[in-house]
Amino acid sequence: MHPMLNTAVKAARRGATIINRASFDLDRVQVTEKQFNDFVTEVDQAAEAAIIEVLTSAYPDHAILAEESGASANLHDENDNVWIIDPLDGTTNFIHGFPQYCVSIALQQRGVITQAVIYDPTRNEMFTASKGGGAFLNDKRIRVTRCDKLADSLIGTGFPSRDLSGLDEYLAMFKVMTSKCQGLRRPGSAALDLAYVACGRLDGFFEKGLAPWDIAAGSLVITEAGGIVGNFSGDSDYLHKGDVLAGTPKVFAQMVNALQPFSAKK
Repeated sequence: MHPMLNTAVKAARRGATIINRASFDLDRVQVTEKQFNDFVTEVDQAAEAAIIEVLTSAYPDHAILAEESGASANLHDENDNVWIIDPLDGTTNFIHGFPQYCVSIALQQRGVITQAVIYDPTRNEMFTASKGGGAFLNDKRIRVTRCDKLADSLIGTGFPSRDLSGLDEYLAMFKVMTSKCQGLRRPGSAALDLAYVACGRLDGFFEKGLAPWDIAAGSLVITEAGGIVGNFSGDSDYLHKGDVLAGTPKVFAQMVNALQPFSAKK
C-alpha cells in the first residue's frame, strides 16, 4: 500500500472510532443546524479534527480542504498536496441511527486525485484506491459491474434537501431515470454511493450540487475500478462544479443521453 494511502487509512479509522463511540449514545450527541436541513454534530467536528491531526502530523506541509473547518491557511492554487476530507458523509442518517454514512478522504496532487479512502464504520468496509493501482474493498480487488444496459441497472442518487429551488428539476430527472432503469435508490451518503458503484452494488449514480469532499475519493475509487465519472454532459469538470454522473462505461453513456437536458447551462 502506498505510504500516503496508509496514512489516510489510519486517519479514517481514527475518525471512525469517534463516530462509532457516539453512535452508541445518539441521544447525547449535540446537533446544530448550519442552514435549512444541513446539520453538523460535535461528532463531525471531533472526527474531522482527529483525521486532520493524523494527516498533518505525517505531512505538515500539506494543505487541507475539509467540510467543517474549510480550507487551511496554506491552501492556494499552486498547492502540490491537498487532503480533501468529509469526516462524516451522511450526517442526517447518523443523527437518526440509520446505518449509512462514511468517512471520505482523498489526496489531490497538482489538481489530480491520487489517493482515496472511503470507510463505512457500521460495516467495517474500507474502500481504497491509488492512482494507477486499482481499487479495493478490504484488500480485495473490486470492479464495476458488467451491466451494459441502463434498463437493467440499479442507480443511486441524492435528492435536494438543503436548497429546494432545484426540486422541480430533480423530480423531472427522477421521472426520466425511474422510467429508464430497473430501480432508483437514495441511501443518503454520496461518497458511499460512489463506493457502491465501484464495487458493483450500484451500476450508476447521479446527483447535482455536491461538494468536492463528497466526490473526490469516490471518483478515484470508481475510475480505478473501471468505471467512468463526469458531469451531466459527460465532461470531466465535476469536482468543483458538483454535478456528477458515474457508472459502468456503457451505463454512464446512456445516463449522459438521458440526463444531458439537465446539464448546467454554460
